[in-house]
Amino acid sequence: MLTEQLIFTALKHVIDPEIGINIVDLGLVYDVKLLDGGDVSIKMTMTTAGCPLHESIARGAEDAVRQLEGVSGVKVDLVWDPPWTPDRISDWAKKQLGWK
Repeated sequence: MLTEQLIFTALKHVIDPEIGINIVDLGLVYDVKLLDGGDVSIKMTMTTAGCPLHESIARGAEDAVRQLEGVSGVKVDLVWDPPWTPDRISDWAKKQLGWK
């Protein structure tokens, strides 16, 4: 059965190629909603508005979720409010980055 937690798990397979950490642990995914009919809405951001990989990362998120059974459509919205800060990074990712 398709759940928001399953969607988050799929998104953990999307790696920011510049940092080498998944987009969930980087705190780039702000919201995931499972809508009627298997549609999925994802609100996410980038570490900076000028990130040259924003299209690639957003497409990776869409592709990862589309592969889940029961998903009929995926919409990824890139948002800039609230702005991303390093405070959003998970403790695990901070440890991987040598920050803890």
